[in-house]
Amino acid sequence: MKKRIIPILIICLTIHSLWAKKIVVKMATLAPEGTEWHGLLVDLGQQWTEATNGEVRLRIYPGGVVGDERDMIRKMRIGQIHGAAISNEGMTEINPYFTTFYMPMMYQTYEEVDFVRENLKNELLSETEKNGFKILTMVDVGWAYWFSTEPIYTPEDLKKSKIFTWAGDYKSAQLYEKHGYQPVPLAITDVLSGLQTGLINTLGFNPMYALAQQLFGIADNMLDMKWGNMTAAIVIDNRTWNRIKPEYQSMMLDIAQNMGNNFQKKNRHETNKAIDVMKEYGLTVNTPMPDQVKKWENLIERMYPDLRGSLIDEVTFDRLMEIIKEMDSLSN
Repeated sequence: MKKRIIPILIICLTIHSLWAKKIVVKMATLAPEGTEWHGLLVDLGQQWTEATNGEVRLRIYPGGVVGDERDMIRKMRIGQIHGAAISNEGMTEINPYFTTFYMPMMYQTYEEVDFVRENLKNELLSETEKNGFKILTMVDVGWAYWFSTEPIYTPEDLKKSKIFTWAGDYKSAQLYEKHGYQPVPLAITDVLSGLQTGLINTLGFNPMYALAQQLFGIADNMLDMKWGNMTAAIVIDNRTWNRIKPEYQSMMLDIAQNMGNNFQKKNRHETNKAIDVMKEYGLTVNTPMPDQVKKWENLIERMYPDLRGSLIDEVTFDRLMEIIKEMDSLSN
């Protein structure tokens, strides 16, 4: 009997010592200090520390100091960092279903985004976990618009531009090239210098980021047309998450989700404020005419065969089309 008890006791003591050890979660983000997204992480860390009696602490690496979002994913996989607050650009490296949110001109209202996200919720969460990460909260961080040094109204105008694409996102670069555009792959940390040197002159970003990084000081034209939705998530690698006591996991998850929901509600009203601030400092907002918008819609229709199976895998694309069809039937 004693021989059985001793190994069990050792196992229990080992588990207790692992859980009793303080955990520092190293979390990276592209968001600079002082931005709303960075502020959310600061608040998250404070509330986690309080809820876990100091056993879990968050150490934030802001402003892309550990690299771009693909670097963050790679460094989480090898254990250099443990979590990240990243956009759908980075999330697609973990879970292809996140490509659905950057489908050009697919969404024009937040109601549409919410419908798709709710219907894809299982795939977004389970596929991410299957690939080694846990989503703590998922929010949208605004609409992507075209910012450029010269006015853009039509796809023909865009063809004259040198377009920023994310380094490593060769699928987007190939798609643009196939349709006659000039992509320039760059690390996100090189975007400002790329604008300053003329290496790029056009980029698709949300206004909050363009304001925070002062990109509009050079790319001082914005096409008033929603190009894509920027969905973001706060993720942690499963190895780190599984070291945290289950009772703390539940509290930490609730805190993250509540903060994410509050952030999203506020952020959805902040985009127009960011645009107004940039307009005060020289940004020109160019509104396309209906016939010009139609040219963009025609471009996307021509791109669809290339989007499916390249930028977005067939299963993900077809699932999205099913949801869009269901959404359209409910609205009619």
